[in-house]
Amino acid sequence: MKKLAATAALLAPLASEVRIARSSRLLTDHWQSVPVEPRRTIALGISFRPLQAESFGLAAEPALETLLQYPFDTIRLAAYWNRIEPKPDTFCTDEIDWQIDRTERAGKRIILSLGPIKNFGYPEYFVPDHVLTAPLPEGTRIEPADYPAFLSAATEFIVRLVQRYADRRSIIAWQIEHDAVDPLGMEHSWRLSKSLVRREIEAVRAADPTRPVLLNGFLPTSSAVRIQQWWRTRDQGDSLDVATELADLIGIDFYPRHALFGVGPISVYLDGSRKRWQQRRRQTIARRVVRNGRGLLVSEGQAEPWEAVTTPPSPTARAMYSCPPERLIENYNQCMQWDDITTYLFWGAEYWLLRDKQGDPRYLKAFERVLTESAPGSRTTSRQP
Repeated sequence: MKKLAATAALLAPLASEVRIARSSRLLTDHWQSVPVEPRRTIALGISFRPLQAESFGLAAEPALETLLQYPFDTIRLAAYWNRIEPKPDTFCTDEIDWQIDRTERAGKRIILSLGPIKNFGYPEYFVPDHVLTAPLPEGTRIEPADYPAFLSAATEFIVRLVQRYADRRSIIAWQIEHDAVDPLGMEHSWRLSKSLVRREIEAVRAADPTRPVLLNGFLPTSSAVRIQQWWRTRDQGDSLDVATELADLIGIDFYPRHALFGVGPISVYLDGSRKRWQQRRRQTIARRVVRNGRGLLVSEGQAEPWEAVTTPPSPTARAMYSCPPERLIENYNQCMQWDDITTYLFWGAEYWLLRDKQGDPRYLKAFERVLTESAPGSRTTSRQP
């Protein structure tokens, strides 16, 4: 009985973070009545994923043009190595050039994510085939001494980008890698070493000592994910640990609810974002950041579904349980209760455009509500989320 009670005590916190629900449900207008927290002096913005837009059947250029019409402050753009150098002796920046040009004309500030090995947006790995002809070995930590030519090519790429855009005053920060030292999702178990990431950062700082360097990391919102993340990164810390040590700006990726697996119309979700242990983890990160005189932001605030498939589903007249339109606001509200963050970037803007194209403008309208009603001087009253 004692062993059974001890096991139950260990499993109880995990069980309290599990949600079993129908994956999709009828759309409602609840997003219209959710109060909006004031943003104080926090800058709001988005990340833009041209590949995600294209996967939804949207042309990237008009998609970005549409998003830039909204009154947010900051946008995160990505320079994908395999699209800039698709073959040897090629360096074509046309795709990122037009994104920067249009963003500047709209008067937005830019965080430019340079990669080079990992970058935001599925599949999060953008190394050209001609640079690394054999896959990185699974279950290993990628060290500079083991891949000198690879590291040389990677640093040469990011330094070339920094030098190309150094005179763009709209660019306020450079991001290096994406969830830098965590495994690459569930598809791959290799990891970048802290020493490799440090070498990349040193190269960027040498090329441009005037702008801060951002590293981001995933903040677990369930005990199961936290345990898994700790186990897989225990030898050098996870990406947020490394970010607080090496970066000038630390970005938190915050996804309060995501699917674990699905069976027919039912899915199992994890959500422990309001648990005390999760709050303590975030507060510990914030204290370290502030103590070291660095900046803290939400680099990805969940504003699209995270279901048990790669591409977020978009069923007609229905919303996915992991993130209906009202949760775009609720997730934002939760982060506005945090101290010391300077910027909040919504994640999922391309999905909002897809929904709008399908006749559901709720996500875009919820985003617009946040922008307008959170502004200083707004008459909107809010409550604790």
